[in-house]
Amino acid sequence: MLAAIGVDSIERLFDEIPRELRTGELGGLPPALSEMAAMRLMRERAERDGAWLNFIGAGAYEHHIPAAVWQIASRGELYSAYTPYQAEASQGTLQTLYEYQSMMASLTALDVTNASLYDGASALAEAVLMAVRCHNSARRVLMPASVHPVWRRVARTLVRNQGIELVEVPYSAEGGHTDPQSLERYAGKDYAALVIPQPNFFGVIEPVDELTDWAHASGALAIAVVNPTALALLRPPGEWGGAGADIAVGDGQPLGVPLASGGPYFGFMACRRDLVRQMPGRIVGATVDTEGRPGYVLTLQAREQHIRRSKATSNICTNQGLMVTAATLHMALLGPEGLARVARACHANTLKLVSALTAIGGVTRVFGGALFHEAVLRLPVPVAPALRALRAQGILGGLDLKPDFPELGHALLVCATETKSDEDLARYADHLARIVGKRPRAAARALKPGT
Repeated sequence: MLAAIGVDSIERLFDEIPRELRTGELGGLPPALSEMAAMRLMRERAERDGAWLNFIGAGAYEHHIPAAVWQIASRGELYSAYTPYQAEASQGTLQTLYEYQSMMASLTALDVTNASLYDGASALAEAVLMAVRCHNSARRVLMPASVHPVWRRVARTLVRNQGIELVEVPYSAEGGHTDPQSLERYAGKDYAALVIPQPNFFGVIEPVDELTDWAHASGALAIAVVNPTALALLRPPGEWGGAGADIAVGDGQPLGVPLASGGPYFGFMACRRDLVRQMPGRIVGATVDTEGRPGYVLTLQAREQHIRRSKATSNICTNQGLMVTAATLHMALLGPEGLARVARACHANTLKLVSALTAIGGVTRVFGGALFHEAVLRLPVPVAPALRALRAQGILGGLDLKPDFPELGHALLVCATETKSDEDLARYADHLARIVGKRPRAAARALKPGT
């Protein structure tokens, strides 16, 4: 390679970098390993993590992923595919993204989806920016406190320097939802949008019809924050209220993407057709060529790669295409009925878990009413040491809510997906009963048939 470009050394390639800025030789490196030795070392280090029984949800969910999903997604022609800048050279990638968009539009019951965004948190921030652009005048958005706290922080970080205010809406202390009557204090004021989570961070089902209608009656857009697994059972945002939500966002991680220590994931966004020109990210369209053959193209590309940065609708530079490919395969393999079965199994397991844990003396459910995926429980002991004790038994027992919701007291957010067996639930309940120190066998009895 050096000979081909007429350079006599690697050093010459970097001679424009001042010597004082170079790192020089790297010290402290161990001797080189063979491939076999390196693989063994990495396996040994991976095994140190152990195998955890996971009851944490909070926006990232442990689902079964059919082996075929990543067997296909890892094929060279898909695994190495990146952003389709030249549509004519990327027809396979574009067709995959088009099929993904079609599935997500069906799942959300909205007209158009993009492909795609970084993750759910940045998708929410982009939805806020989009709503403000569509509204033209208001630069305030109503953000319920029941939205994921990390997502709220990310959204605030991304929009605050554009002069956009996120006004926090409190949740009901009894139900954990946004009470439509509590919105009356905001009536008559100019807001660009109301964010509506379904289910919310606590796993509580929100009164989405009333909230959507209130937003529209107040001249605001309705931004839905949804879990794609839940959409297999719950009414989609495009059918909320009298006119449906205007924008829907969420994290696509439950659709065939492993937890992987926090990423990479991908965000999705859908909207009504009349808002599509303000939608960020890529949109793939289907067309025909001059000979009538079907083809796929990128359309409405008002992004920073194609237009002046200050005029762009978004500065997103990556569409997480590999994750979207996996999600497309996952949805195609499961189909609508398969997704619904997964959602029903998750719901049933969460109810079983809540029943078993609340059979322990002193453990109570914080919010009543319908739920999906998750529930908030109040323990008779501080949550952090209880979780440490569970971790010592190989159990990740949930999320301590004290850092973000101190008003809830010793509150624990728990989740059980379709991956959990009755034995898994009983093991968790038995250990928590021992840690709490009250009625240690009541939890096991709660999981027996007929009790």
